[in-house]
Amino acid sequence: MKIFEINSGNYGSTGNIALNIAKTARERGHEVKVAYRKSRSVIASNDEDEVLIGSSFFGLTHRIVGEYLGLEGCSSVIPTLKLIKQIKAFDPDVIHLHILHGWYLNLPLLFSFLSKFNKKVVWTMHDCWAFTGHCPHFQLAKCDKWKTGCENCTQYREYPYSRVDNSKFLYKLKKKYFTSISNLTIATPSSWIADLIKFSFLSEFETKVINNGIDLTVFKPSESDFRALNGIGDNQHSILGVAFDWSEKKGLDVFKKLANDLESDYKIVLIGTTEEIEADLPENIITVRKTENKKELASIYSSADLFLNPTREDTFPTVNMEALACGTPVLTFKTGGSPEIISDECGSVVECDDYEGLKNEVIRICKTKPYSEEACLNRAKAFDMNDKFKEYVKLYESI
Repeated sequence: MKIFEINSGNYGSTGNIALNIAKTARERGHEVKVAYRKSRSVIASNDEDEVLIGSSFFGLTHRIVGEYLGLEGCSSVIPTLKLIKQIKAFDPDVIHLHILHGWYLNLPLLFSFLSKFNKKVVWTMHDCWAFTGHCPHFQLAKCDKWKTGCENCTQYREYPYSRVDNSKFLYKLKKKYFTSISNLTIATPSSWIADLIKFSFLSEFETKVINNGIDLTVFKPSESDFRALNGIGDNQHSILGVAFDWSEKKGLDVFKKLANDLESDYKIVLIGTTEEIEADLPENIITVRKTENKKELASIYSSADLFLNPTREDTFPTVNMEALACGTPVLTFKTGGSPEIISDECGSVVECDDYEGLKNEVIRICKTKPYSEEACLNRAKAFDMNDKFKEYVKLYESI
């Protein structure tokens, strides 16, 4: 079988997912090509089975069109035509779509081709962008216009950034082209997104939940001197937060408030901060801007008494899985797919923005220690990335 994957990049979580699915499929005897946008963020590769889409020039041109006309997804004509030519030459049995936003594809061209090419298509929706007129997420905005038709968007200046609100047009464009493929199977990393799709214009398509996974050979209980190096005593409670784009969406304000409200025997540690963010944090928060590698990150997870994720927008946060795999219980807001990762034996969930409820749970968990390391590790086994990649290959084979 031949598989052709398309994603916005070969880096980050979705890039790693696409490349590892390809690796797993090849190990099962299938032929795979992975196409992704050419940009400065792309990790250089000489792999003949990886295809670059566009160039810096086309990317800049597309971004300008998206910014000034509100037409993200309506430029990059030549790169998309070249991509279509490469797909035809490879003649795949299955085409797997991942992240399509990011100023690198002409959506009408690509989907007009896919609707006529008559090949099986799998589309993993890592966010909500496919069924909205603009945004990848709408929870923080508390918007449900996507159910009937987007317009008067309050987030058009958020990613993918635009100076004008063209959400009404883009919603209609997406609905027209995305529903034109008769042989489409949708995959989602969480039941939360799968449930949203039932209320969208994509509801007619078969939807399968395949959770994201993590590397359990890296994320596991590890010896760590992090507490000693940062002055966290054995009788103190270490509360850990990890993000690489700290903002209100990730609950940065919650950590600030906790730092002021909790007693001195609680220590908050934040990973992924910047100089600008640190300048606005209480002095008693310990920060680490960047870890050297995943093993160091695993050792910090292992040193914590509680992993706290007060996220307000998330699909299926990897950090929750990583913490559990290191034996650390998780406390999160009831947001997106975040609660799905936790069982009653390894963590707790409170309603989004229930600060008092969250604070009380932090204290309860740290003082009573109701969740064992063993329970956390058992739950993490459900998210072995190798099993998840195999699920995708089985999906290809089944269709």
